[in-house]
Amino acid sequence: MSTLWNTAEKRKQLLCKLVNWKSGTLTKGEVEFAQHLAEELGKLPYFHEHPEQLMLKDVDRGRSNVLALYKHPGVTETVVLISHYDTVPTEEYGDLEPLACKPVELTEAMHSVKDELDDAAREDLESGDYLFGRGTMDMKAGLALHMGLIEKASTEQWPINLLLMSVADEEVNSAGMRYGVNELLELEKEFDLTYTLFLNSEPVFAMAPQDQAHYIYTGSIGKIMPAALFYGKETHVGEPLSGITSSYMSTYLTHRMEWNDTFRETSYGETTPLPVTAMQRDLKNSYSAQTPYRTSAMYNVFTFKQSEEEVFARFEKVARDAAAHCMEDYRAMCAREGISPVGDIRVMRYEELRQYAIDKFGYDYVDELLAETMLHAEWDVREKSIHMADILLINCQELTPAITLLFAPPYYPAVNSTDDPLIQQCVESVIASASELFDINIQQVHYFNGISDLSYVNYHDQEDGWITYERNTPIYGETYSIPFQTMKQLKAPVFNVGPFGKDAHKRTERLHMRNAFEEMPVLLEQLIRGLEKEEIPAERTPHGQ
Repeated sequence: MSTLWNTAEKRKQLLCKLVNWKSGTLTKGEVEFAQHLAEELGKLPYFHEHPEQLMLKDVDRGRSNVLALYKHPGVTETVVLISHYDTVPTEEYGDLEPLACKPVELTEAMHSVKDELDDAAREDLESGDYLFGRGTMDMKAGLALHMGLIEKASTEQWPINLLLMSVADEEVNSAGMRYGVNELLELEKEFDLTYTLFLNSEPVFAMAPQDQAHYIYTGSIGKIMPAALFYGKETHVGEPLSGITSSYMSTYLTHRMEWNDTFRETSYGETTPLPVTAMQRDLKNSYSAQTPYRTSAMYNVFTFKQSEEEVFARFEKVARDAAAHCMEDYRAMCAREGISPVGDIRVMRYEELRQYAIDKFGYDYVDELLAETMLHAEWDVREKSIHMADILLINCQELTPAITLLFAPPYYPAVNSTDDPLIQQCVESVIASASELFDINIQQVHYFNGISDLSYVNYHDQEDGWITYERNTPIYGETYSIPFQTMKQLKAPVFNVGPFGKDAHKRTERLHMRNAFEEMPVLLEQLIRGLEKEEIPAERTPHGQ
């Protein structure tokens, strides 16, 4: 029987086609990719017979999620195959940028600049084992693998359902998956499905530089961004002692947040990376002789088990300590210069600032400020969040100098299914098959360190820490929201099994062809076919962040 995508060469051709359809996040290509993908999936005879099971679902900005359901008669058990089709930009390719999305041509052209590559990339290029290009590794190879599974399942009539879900915008705000959560719940009811596994095929991410190991993942790391708006007292640079700069204030908190090990978590012997500053800048639009008095900073914090409230409470403690040290040094300077301080630095959560503004001006006024902020289409969700805190403080300057604490999007809750009996069986199966069939030593990692869309299923928060997130994310419910309650209803365990590659988001992004086109298709098929015979445990050990 002929096949569209289920030989090694045809898988390579499919991947090259997917990569050639440029789909940088928030570009025209991302909008167009979904239609291209739906048309490609529509070539399968199964979807000629069941066109209603091939769907485009609206996200935002003209973007769509693509869903393709293979359903076996009388079967409810369903594996959800999750991928994302957007990619990061390609500017770093320089003169080779026109070839960034043409893998075969780019790989050949790389030989002309191989002296510019690091030793590992040059060796891989010369080996002929790797295919270079934007999206080859992250993560259009995973999507191609899922398309092959859908083709084979529908052709051979596997007695298990497969729901392919490829989403937009994983790389920036995960809008695709956040919208997709509700779509999954709707499809579960519409087609009488029972989700038994959420299977992602994000590629293997190195655990350290030059790491050559193969991994599978039974969870996905959490990422959250506590942020701060520092509001000082403006003055002329010729009268520096008449004010206090927000730049000065911000350095105290940034110094204490950077690499702060009090945020570090350890679980299953793995440890979260330390916090780092994601962005810091003052809010002056142009140079002037006025001192900077408003500065924003965002800090990246990774999580395993901490709730949103726990992270925020720890952040607040660090901020209060920073403000105290800042005031101590500031008062010492004032004493030395014989002047009076402009005031004490107040530390408050955004929800406190908002309530203060409501008490002062009324709900309608604050809602109008929010509505005006939302009109700025040129601002992203982070800029809008900072602006809301900024405009409220501008109108409540009696509270300053101040540090307002908030959350800036995006947020990826941690998820983990290591202790789930079904996942434990899956891990054993994949590791054994890889060793026996291909002599590959695959290792289990408990949290995928590349951040993934699996964060938006199987959410577990007994303490309702998400309420803290909602109340302290200024634009929450407007241009950004997370369906926490719906995520709790998608209770199937998570698993990530994907191809081997290197250097995601770099000019040297590359995919190991034998692993992607010959080995991984077999391992994924065996994994899914094994679920046909497994007795799904009726009750699962609670798991989540």
